[in-house]
Amino acid sequence: MSGVRIIRPAERDPGTAQTPGMVRLAGIAASTCGATGLWMGEVSNEPGFRSGAHHHGDVESGIYVVSGRAGVRWGAGLRERAEASAGDFIFIPPRLVHQEINLSHEAPLVLIVARGGDNIVVNIEMPEAAEG
Repeated sequence: MSGVRIIRPAERDPGTAQTPGMVRLAGIAASTCGATGLWMGEVSNEPGFRSGAHHHGDVESGIYVVSGRAGVRWGAGLRERAEASAGDFIFIPPRLVHQEINLSHEAPLVLIVARGGDNIVVNIEMPEAAEG
């Protein structure tokens, strides 16, 4: 198809790479519109959720916080921390092992994520991800 393509909410693709406990729905992807240089989707998780440690291969990630409060941990033993709220953008460099946390115990966290290329997810076993 050439030209503009609108991907409606019902057309989002859950068949993308996942991290346990996070729900990633591809909006712009090869599977939804034939995109070859961009992956963009909605990511959500429940109140109090913390992801496992993971990275996204050689691609950069741009994240926009739609609603909720996000915590991000990274670095040796996941000791580095940052917080973001609705309206904030988050940048994750390639291959950076990190963890996302929904800082609210009452409301879901909803993010829009963009990556160059595909939605690559490499899950890493780290005991520190269950702590802190």
